Amino acid sequence: MKQIEVVAAIIRKGDQIFATQRGYGEWKDWWEFPGGKMEAGETPEKALIREIREELSTEISVDEFLCMVEYDYPNFSLTMHCYLCSLLMEALHLNEHEAARWLSKDELDSVKWLPADLEVVEKLKK
Repeated sequence: MKQIEVVAAIIRKGDQIFATQRGYGEWKDWWEFPGGKMEAGETPEKALIREIREELSTEISVDEFLCMVEYDYPNFSLTMHCYLCSLLMEALHLNEHEAARWLSKDELDSVKWLPADLEVVEKLKK
């Protein structure tokens, strides 16, 4: 099975967490934490900064490692490195996603999360 290694930014502002809705592919309309695939020789932190710049046209601070999720989707096996992050700029622009929301802990269950991201959501609700 194909192995994919990705990074995810759990961007926090006050008591809210940033979620994005996929606008393409097999998982279109499902919600996820922004991020993406790591490139060869890239650290997870560098990959996160690059991915968030590409996807949201903003700058982040990678604050703290949260967890690693391993999940087997039907067509590939995913390893996702998840980091708590904060914005260095207020402006966000959706370059790849069709929607985004700031969610409080109580609102985390109000969107349809990708299966791998659900593990992170459960951790954040504690």
